[in-house]
Amino acid sequence: MKTEKFKVIQFIRELLILIDNQMDNFPKKDIELKNRIRMNSYDLLEISYEANSTQDVEYKKELLNKALAKIKIIDFLLNLSFDKQIINQKRYYKFGNKIDDITKYIIGWINSFK
Repeated sequence: MKTEKFKVIQFIRELLILIDNQMDNFPKKDIELKNRIRMNSYDLLEISYEANSTQDVEYKKELLNKALAKIKIIDFLLNLSFDKQIINQKRYYKFGNKIDDITKYIIGWINSFK
């Protein structure tokens, strides 16, 4: 796996790999839930790359707030998967730790503009 110099993007990439590796046991009836988790994670990566590349500070803040919203959606979907007993507690905590790391770095990134 290629490591990123930009830490938050590295954490998002690790989350994506974790999702791909750990979510293979989803039942067919809940495959849409799995797809939404994956697509929102890819959207989060895309938003982060865009925020990293833009020079407009206001647009960057807007993108970072959008990234925080995506993280909340991913967290909700993972929580729903846990509540439905699709993922076990150990996996849920693994996902939660990655999400916490991503959230901390994005909030720090937003605070760096103040």
